[in-house]
Formats: sequence, structure tokens, C-alpha cells
Amino acid sequence: MRKILVVGAGQSGLQLALGLQSHGYEVTLMSNRTADEIRTGRVMSTQCMFTTALGHERDLQLNFWESQAPKIEGLGVSVAAPGSHDPGPTQRVIDWVGRLDGYAQSVDQRVKMAGWMETFAQRGGQLVIHGAAVGDLDYFSRTYDLVLVSAGKGELVSMFGRDPERSPYTEPQRALAVSYVHGLGPRPEHPEYDAVRCNLVPGVGELFVMPTLTTSGRADILFWEGIPGGPLDVFNGVKDPGEHLSLTLELMEKFTPWEYDRARNVELTDAGGTLAGRYAPTVRHPVGQLPGGGLVLGVADVVVANDPITGQGSNSAAKCAASYLASILEHGEKEFDGDWMHATFERYWDTAQHVTKWTNAMLSPPPEHILNLIGAAGQLQPVADRFANAFDDPADFENFFYEPEKTGAYLASVAGA
Repeated sequence: MRKILVVGAGQSGLQLALGLQSHGYEVTLMSNRTADEIRTGRVMSTQCMFTTALGHERDLQLNFWESQAPKIEGLGVSVAAPGSHDPGPTQRVIDWVGRLDGYAQSVDQRVKMAGWMETFAQRGGQLVIHGAAVGDLDYFSRTYDLVLVSAGKGELVSMFGRDPERSPYTEPQRALAVSYVHGLGPRPEHPEYDAVRCNLVPGVGELFVMPTLTTSGRADILFWEGIPGGPLDVFNGVKDPGEHLSLTLELMEKFTPWEYDRARNVELTDAGGTLAGRYAPTVRHPVGQLPGGGLVLGVADVVVANDPITGQGSNSAAKCAASYLASILEHGEKEFDGDWMHATFERYWDTAQHVTKWTNAMLSPPPEHILNLIGAAGQLQPVADRFANAFDDPADFENFFYEPEKTGAYLASVAGA
């Protein structure tokens, strides 16, 4: 029986560990926290998983919360009129909702990771609660056939050097601030179904609003992405959860009053329901070399960390875990050498490159043809629907998003139809 060590108990690490376990591998999972510590800790993300990523969980029968989590059937985009927030009320110049072909869902990672970790242990997996250092992996690499590193923060990431050809940014492009709340009212435009709402405030940043399932049941996530140094970049150093929420709501009232109107009476889900931070989007070389000469393979965020502006983090983690699982199963009893590791990553990069290209494009001020595309979606429902469904399959953006000629031809074809 082949022995595999997975370091890190997030979406990708746990999905991969449980997948390998289901195929008879002897899997050890290392986590720096227990399931209870995760469940009662601070929120970790703003996950919204679309149909392909949810399918990977269903394939492994890990969709434990599918019947409880809100079904997200649409994805809406609003654009504030440039400069309309100062002075006077902000107006929307664009507002539409695209309908998803298959529903999306969000499950608080505190719920999911704790539950999956307990399942892994119940199924006979070796669970080690220990914050791994490079020295630990140097020792373990001699006793395992393969070591996978899916812990996206800390010392271990330093083993994987930045790939400058695939990483255009060296600094964070957004300051991030998250609040999980109860008491958000429905959007009057579509009270009959749930949607993720993307609110774009030119020159300032973005507000995302999405329904989720958290430790206390149904909730909503309010998520600001602020341009560094701008008016949204005010959360650094804010430790008090109540102050964090108050700031969030003040900014909503000023910049997105149509969202503030339904958020006036919200309360935090719990004392751990806020998160703030920033990081530079980075693609890293996938293979790390240990001091003793052993090799380890980076997984998901360790090797491809995109800004959350396009909501792809948990989707990419699920797709990476599924891709790596397929590569491991196909490899059989052969050695997991450096060539195999590089090939395994490049197979995943075939998917991930589209996410990275699109996300990096969305971090820059949009060119005229993209503004035209987003505007046209307000008049042409097929355009809104296609844009929304490309969140599930970002490769489709190649066909109508990046090049003005392709965008123009696509819009002309839809208008003609």
C-alpha cells in the first residue's frame, strides 16, 4: 500500500486526503489545528463554489451539507456611477443578474473542514495535529512515497519559489475585509432566489455579498475588496469584530447604498465572523526541495494564489485536488519523481491558467470593450447568463472577454439573434 503525507487541512488537502483514502492509499494528514479549534475559530474565507467544483465533492460523496446550504441560482453585477459617491447618493449605472446553469453553494470552511477532518479520522486515516516545519518534512519524506504540501501560509510556502513569468504582481492589489452576518434582507430585484452580488465601485474597489451556511445556520457574507491606500483600506489593525462590522456598514452606506438598505439590521454571526488581510497574487514553482534532497509537491494556494476578486479560491482548490488525485491514481506503483511532479502541476495549470489570467485582468481598471460587455449584459440576458456561468468555467472568457474584436463579434451575434 502506497503511503502519502498531506500537509494542510483546507479544501484541497482534505479533499485530496479523503479521495486517496477512498482508493485504498495509506494517508497521513497533518493539521496545525484540531477539528474543534477550526469549528470554533475565526472565519477563513469567502468560498462560493460553482457546479464543477461541487461535482468534485459529490464524486467523493463529500457533499454533506448540500441539502442545508442555500442554493445560489444567480450572479449579479452592479456598477456605481464614477464619482457619484462624493458628494450625494451613489447611483448604479449598471445592474443585472445572470442565471447559473447549475446552482452554486457556500459552506463556511469552519463547518466543512472540521466535518471532513473528523470523517477522515473516522475512516481510519492517520491525523497528526502539528504545525509542520521544513525539518519535519525532511524527516517524513524518507518514510512516505509522496509528500503533498497544501498549507498555503507559513514557512513551508518559502520552499516554493515565485514564478515571475506567471506572476505579474509583486504587491497586494486589494485590501480584504470580510463579515459573516445574520439579518440581511433579500434583494428586491430577485426576492424569490439567492444570488451572489458583485458591486463594482470604479477607482475604489468591490463589495461582494453572498449567502452561506455557517456554524449557526443560514447567513450572508459581506466582503469588501479595497484598492490599497483608497477609502476602503481602513481595516488594518481593527481587532474588535463590532468595529469591523460598523466600518463595513459605513462604507456600504456611502458607496453601495442599494446593498446597505437591506443590511441596516444585520448582526455578526459570532465573535469569529470577521477577517481582514491582503496578499500579493502569486504563482510559484510547484516542486520544493528539502535539505536532505527529498522533493515535495505544492497543492492549490501554495502554488497558485489568486486574489479573491473572482471568487475562485475554493473552486481552484477543488479542481486542483481532483486533478492531482487523477494523476496519482494513473501513476500506479511508479516513483513520484520530479518529472512526474512537474507534469502533474502542468496538467492542473491547464485549468488554473485561465483563472489566473481572468483574475489578474479584473484587478486592473477595465478597458472600454469590457465596460461595453458588462453594460450590454444589462440589456441582453444571454450575455449576463454567459458571464455568470464563466465563473464556473473561466476558460470561456477566452472566447468573448479579452480581445475587443471577439467581444464585439460576440455582442453583435447576440444582438442579431
